[in-house]
Amino acid sequence: MNEIKGAMVAIVTPFKNGDIDREKFAELVEFQVEKGTDAIVVCGTTGEAATLSHEEQHSLMDLAVECVAGRIAVICGAGSNNTSEALSLAQHAKRAGADAVLAITPYYNKPTPQGLYQHYAAISDSVDLPIIIYNVPSRTGTNMLPKTVAWLAEIKNVVAVKEASGSIEQASEIIRLCGDKISVISGDDYLTYSMMCLGAAGVISVVANIAPDLMANLVHLCADGKYGEARAAHFSLA
Repeated sequence: MNEIKGAMVAIVTPFKNGDIDREKFAELVEFQVEKGTDAIVVCGTTGEAATLSHEEQHSLMDLAVECVAGRIAVICGAGSNNTSEALSLAQHAKRAGADAVLAITPYYNKPTPQGLYQHYAAISDSVDLPIIIYNVPSRTGTNMLPKTVAWLAEIKNVVAVKEASGSIEQASEIIRLCGDKISVISGDDYLTYSMMCLGAAGVISVVANIAPDLMANLVHLCADGKYGEARAAHFSLA
């Protein structure tokens, strides 16, 4: 997992009667594995991590690793606007057996680049797992600019960035600055084809929850350099 790549799903969190529906979650994991998804990303934005308790997040991490059973990678969302909480979540992901963690920029606080660096350095120092830094300014209020991402790429264990600013210009500059240092991952389904043409390594996808085979096909065609076929897959998926 030192190289993050491929078709990854930001899996939903099913609930039933106020509790995590463990049986349905297991079914969803089987669906993803069967359809060619390369990694399950649990406790992400689409999994509604912001409204889950820590106990629910811990339970989901454990459940994801149990259900996947080593067949594909498991990436656990372990982000918070509180650094100590992010450390605790990352440490639980490690204990659960996750392959990597996804750590969003601290939301609401609007940290400076130096604040971002200290936050991610603290996560890196606290847990021996690959770290995907996650930029989604529409939700957090903070935009990690390309030069900041390039600085963060120097932190031990930071192996990828999930870029979800919605700007292909920004994505292109991140790939130019960081493409030989860390994997750049699309965080916007619609921009996946364009970003992979520029050199991105894959996607953490929302639409893969319902069309994992179509997203996997798009990503794998791009990875094989079959951009003409991948463009057709992009339009089909759109």
